[in-house]
Amino acid sequence: MASVREFQVTFDCAEPERVARFWCEVLGYVVPPPPEGLADWGEFDRALPPERQGSAFACVDPSGVGPRLFFQRVPEGKVVKNRLHLDVRVGTGLAGDERVAVLEAEGARLVALGATRVRLLNADGYDESCLVMQDVEGNEFCLD
Repeated sequence: MASVREFQVTFDCAEPERVARFWCEVLGYVVPPPPEGLADWGEFDRALPPERQGSAFACVDPSGVGPRLFFQRVPEGKVVKNRLHLDVRVGTGLAGDERVAVLEAEGARLVALGATRVRLLNADGYDESCLVMQDVEGNEFCLD
């Protein structure tokens, strides 16, 4: 039997710190402490060669349960739909109008942070309702 392995989720993006801080707000994640001997991540970044400055950022689950999220700068922009996306579980155990109200309330909070509301997928007899969103760089995710 294979053992469970720790993993991180990596996002390609144009502005790693901006996208990371957005996801910190969405998930309640935090920016980890900088390497020992450095006052902050800005000091770390300034020590890098100019072409590497601002090229990466990360955030972590403060409880240590969820995966680390890593954001890396890439030169190309997003051009097609994600093949992988996050489902942010805000409506677990809820159904019908109560579930939709929770999804819509969280969606409104995230829109205020820079997200875009795409569409509500209504319950269809097999799946409960979910709200399709995009983060600050257009990456799709669902409020589920």
